[in-house]
Amino acid sequence: MKEKISILGCGWLGKPLAISLMKKGFAVKGSTTSEAKLEEFQEIGITPFLISIDYLTHNILAFLDSEILIVALPSKYIEGFKNVICHIEKSPIKKVIFISSTSVYGNSEEIVTEASETLPSALTTIEMLFKNSTHFETTIIRFAGLFGYNRKPGNFFKDGRKIPNPDGFVNMIHQDDCIQLIEKIIEKHSWNQIFNGCADTHPTRKEFYTKCTLDIGLENPVFEEVNETQKKIISNKKSKELLDFKYQFGDLLKLNYSEI
Repeated sequence: MKEKISILGCGWLGKPLAISLMKKGFAVKGSTTSEAKLEEFQEIGITPFLISIDYLTHNILAFLDSEILIVALPSKYIEGFKNVICHIEKSPIKKVIFISSTSVYGNSEEIVTEASETLPSALTTIEMLFKNSTHFETTIIRFAGLFGYNRKPGNFFKDGRKIPNPDGFVNMIHQDDCIQLIEKIIEKHSWNQIFNGCADTHPTRKEFYTKCTLDIGLENPVFEEVNETQKKIISNKKSKELLDFKYQFGDLLKLNYSEI
């Protein structure tokens, strides 16, 4: 019998992840902060919970009655996460996947790996809170810039907004690759790890946003004049080697952004 999985934050990533996991036979509980979404979740088979980490109520106990917890919240509220972790430690949860971001890394002339130094921030503090708990095992995924479906990079800079750092490199990942990477970690039982999730290629911001914008039928984007180029290239090597993972949307300049 498949494990029960709870997803804290069934939004842009969490909801399609829940649907994919259910197709694989998992029973999925999903949280939202919107009462309007509860009926929708119920209809598609997600056991719905109304949960805000700003103010936890008694239903957090039922929500955490699972083997695996996936945390997919954009919140940086440290005290809220401390409270959540206290409840996790008293629950049946034994495995946690915490969705983080490659924004924890600073700019670098070197290729950025999971071992690279991170910047002090609320997000790195929250990562450490999960990693330091001895009551469950945590794997952290640091996703690059998210795109796919209704999140089209060609729309990121609209109405003549200038795009900064044109000669810097992009680090992006498609929603489907995010979902498949999470599922691969569960399949491989790859716990107590940190993974970067990022496409294989890193075109310049000028190359990337020009293509993304033209693909969806918009005019050429406008770029800021270069003062100083900020560089960061995220390595996905560990995810490919340790998990035998292949990125479906790996070559960013070979995609048609009107179709994905």
